Amino acid sequence: MQAIEIEAAGGARLSATHFASAGKPRAAVLVAPAMGVKQDYYAGFASWLAGQGYAVLTFDYRGMGRSRPAGLRTLRQLDADLFDWAADTDAAIEALTQRAPGEPLFVVGHSLGAQLPGMLRHRDRIAGLVSVAAGSGYWRHNAPPTRRVVLYFWHVLVPLATWIYGYFPGARLRKVGDLPRGVILQWRRWCMHPRYHVGAEGETLRRQFAQARFPVVALSMTDDELMTERGTRVLIDCYENAPRELHRIAPQDGGARRIGHFGFFRPQFEATLWARVAGIFQRFSQGATA
Repeated sequence: MQAIEIEAAGGARLSATHFASAGKPRAAVLVAPAMGVKQDYYAGFASWLAGQGYAVLTFDYRGMGRSRPAGLRTLRQLDADLFDWAADTDAAIEALTQRAPGEPLFVVGHSLGAQLPGMLRHRDRIAGLVSVAAGSGYWRHNAPPTRRVVLYFWHVLVPLATWIYGYFPGARLRKVGDLPRGVILQWRRWCMHPRYHVGAEGETLRRQFAQARFPVVALSMTDDELMTERGTRVLIDCYENAPRELHRIAPQDGGARRIGHFGFFRPQFEATLWARVAGIFQRFSQGATA
């Protein structure tokens, strides 16, 4: 495990961690984080994958976690949106391919991390995407526990708090986490559109997603408190010309009482759900997607 620094578009410095395999890697795996989730959350999963023979990279988007500059007193000072975070993902792909040259590259995208790959400049380098607990953020596609409060969140809490603080103070509000103004307001716009990002951003972005050809396997949790099966289908259908599958996973599949939106990466699922991801990687390598 080695901490590294990556330079992204606009000169942003990103913190990343490289988990090297013991020998020649079977493939390279980028773990793309969810909104407001630090890379440390995925360390156990990344370390386990490295033990299975994969070269793995985790990272924090600019302004998040260890990618927050030491001199940055508040996110009010950070000008960043979700296109910038897509560029950060591109930079992470570049860093990983330099450390595992010539190896197929797979992405494990948690929530937001599976929403951005169609936007990437390096999407042609991706050999397969495993989407974990990801879906369209359109508010009508949210799971019932979230849908009951989401309109208040988007129409009252987000605009008011962002106007007052100059960024979204999610840590203080115990909602998502601190987010730059450009990120939260763009995300809000996406979540107001039935077609999510490809609808809110228009034809150019829709075509970018349509150009993706890497296989997509979506793992959708039956007890996800944020995402629904319908929302997951809307997201993977944005990759309209890619082979795609949706697998519904219940807590009993992992021998647990609960998985939810964030539980997949808990070490208790090493022998079950994590092993399932390794099996998907094997199928990617063999060119099988169904």
